[in-house]
Amino acid sequence: MQEAFQNACEIIGNNRDTNTGIGTLQEKTLHATLKYYFEPDNTYHEIRHHGFVADILHDQDVIEIQTRGFDKLRKKLDAFLEEGEVRIVYPVAYEKQLEWIDEETGAISKKRKSPKRGTPYEVFYELYKIKSYLVNPRLSISIVLLNMEEQRLLNGWSEDRKRGSTRYERVPTALVDQVDINHVEDYKKLIPEGLEEPFTTKTYKEATKLSIGKARTALHVLHYVGAVRKVGKKGNTILYERAK
Repeated sequence: MQEAFQNACEIIGNNRDTNTGIGTLQEKTLHATLKYYFEPDNTYHEIRHHGFVADILHDQDVIEIQTRGFDKLRKKLDAFLEEGEVRIVYPVAYEKQLEWIDEETGAISKKRKSPKRGTPYEVFYELYKIKSYLVNPRLSISIVLLNMEEQRLLNGWSEDRKRGSTRYERVPTALVDQVDINHVEDYKKLIPEGLEEPFTTKTYKEATKLSIGKARTALHVLHYVGAVRKVGKKGNTILYERAK
C-alpha cells in the first residue's frame, strides 16, 4: 500500500509542478492522488457509465472517491449497483499541517500542526446518508487515513477570519492506515477493541472521541447493519453488545 501511495503522490506532484493538469478540470489534489492510488492506469479514470461519470471503472465495477456528501451518491449507486460492485473511498485527515492564505495580499502563513487528529469513526456521519445501501453485498467502503497539508482562505466570519473559512486545497503527504469494509461483518472494525460490553452511547462516545450526537448516529448505523445488538436497558439508557 505504501509504495502504491507514494507512486500516486509522485505522479500528481509531477503534474502539479509542470502545470499540465490531471484528470478533470480543476480537480483537487487529494481526489486525484486517491484515484491514482486505487488505479494507477488513468485509462480507467473518469469513464461515462449508465449516464454518470465514474471516478474509476473496470468492466462493471466502480470506485468512487467521496470526501463528503454521500447523499449525492444515491442516484449513482442505484445505477452502478445494478450490474457491478461499487467501492466508496472516504479520506480522513489523520494529522494536518495548516496554512492560511490572505486573498488580498497573497501572503501565506507558516505551516502549523492542527491539534485535531482524525479517526475512521468520522465516516458514520456520511454512512447514515446512504444507510439503506450499506447491506447491499455489492457495496464496499474504504476509509483512508492520511497526513495532509491543508490550505485555507482567510475569509471567515470571525475576527481572525478563520471560523467559517473556505478550504482551498488539501495535499496528502503520507498514508497512515486504511480500513476496508468489504462485508457487513467488517463494520465491527468500527467498534473499538477495548470497549467493554455491554456498552452505551456514552461509553462508545468516550472510546471513539465522537460527539454524543455522532456516537448516536454511529450506533444507529452499526445496529442497522447488524454489527451490534441491543441487549437491554439500564434505566433509560440502551445497552449494546457486539453481534455474535
